[in-house]
Amino acid sequence: MKQLIFLLFTMIVTTSYGQIQMNKDFEKYATKQDSLFMDAYNRHDAKTFNKLLTAFISKYNDLSEAEKKPFSGNITSAYYNLSCTYALVDDKKMALAYLKKSIDAGYFNYAHILVDSDLDKIRDLKEFRSMVEPLRKIGDFLYILKKADKYNFNDKRVLPPFTYQPIDNPNLAALRKAFFLDSIAGNGNEVSRIINLMHWVHDLIPHDGSHGNPVVKNALSMIAECKRDHRGLNCRGLATVLNECLLSMGYKSRFITCLPKDSLKVDNDCHVINMVYAASLKKWLWIDPTFNAYIMNEKGELLSIEEVRERLINDQPLILNPDANWNRHQSQTKEEYLYHYMAKNLYLLECPINSEYNLETKESGKVATYIRLLPLDYFDQSPDKLEMGTTILKYNTNNPAVFWQKP
Repeated sequence: MKQLIFLLFTMIVTTSYGQIQMNKDFEKYATKQDSLFMDAYNRHDAKTFNKLLTAFISKYNDLSEAEKKPFSGNITSAYYNLSCTYALVDDKKMALAYLKKSIDAGYFNYAHILVDSDLDKIRDLKEFRSMVEPLRKIGDFLYILKKADKYNFNDKRVLPPFTYQPIDNPNLAALRKAFFLDSIAGNGNEVSRIINLMHWVHDLIPHDGSHGNPVVKNALSMIAECKRDHRGLNCRGLATVLNECLLSMGYKSRFITCLPKDSLKVDNDCHVINMVYAASLKKWLWIDPTFNAYIMNEKGELLSIEEVRERLINDQPLILNPDANWNRHQSQTKEEYLYHYMAKNLYLLECPINSEYNLETKESGKVATYIRLLPLDYFDQSPDKLEMGTTILKYNTNNPAVFWQKP
């Protein structure tokens, strides 16, 4: 199974129109080239793939360092896929050579390498094992998460209290009325109403992880902009919209940024989901509008983010709802979603202190404040309070009881 190439359509801010135009031209070229790479891979045509990659690298090297940045992942993935192509035609020497090039270029998906059947013909070679084993410390995400199981419940650092905007806030009231959220939530019990709101946001706005969110970051504005411009939101935007909808219905909710350890600072990926307090169950729930996902134990009981993380670490059963999916096109498996993707991104957790409407829209004099929950084996524990310019303030804690406290 190949490692798919994902284009990162990240805009690089420059002052030169020529540089911006070159970036767009190369983006079109890279998209076409990716298709040709995949065609060569599917035909097991390593010779053609190699020629295509050589041409791609030649054009890539003509870019400035700033222009290269969005496309570095293309190089890494292309090296990996070419390694797979050589392995499939039993050219072990070239397969190993391009696997090394991929790893040297930043490929670190240890879990994928272990199960990728394309590499079966080189898997038992000494050179393969010596090349891949060092990746475990940075690419075996469940292994990394299991080593991050220890916190400090005696951490007494003073932190600001969590707050939740009340249901009678005029903006929340307008949101509830504008989209008939009472009807969308339905007449069922509390949990079914929460899940119905998640389904609605998931179906209303497509996920687009390749672009940034609108400048104005509140539910009313973002929904309108998505409809007008036929666009989507990334996971943070979707979680923001759902968070404000939940607050408007009187549910205590936060959006949680789930982050990897990333000691090499090469993994820019994270995932943002919601934690919603179900008063009837007296607990937080894992709610993910991007993947339309919630998690249960073997008894069918819904779980919190804290519980899912603990169960991953302790090898306890987890059940993903069967209708979990990406953009209603791609079903999610428990193995890929939980044991790979979220195992990577549940290492470090961050959420805003104040859960409120329009929280992250930048305004003069406005400061957004966050708390980060750090495991004790995290390599960067300081400072206790991090000021990021004049608009963002982050507090660190090692105490999960503070982070997961009930409203």
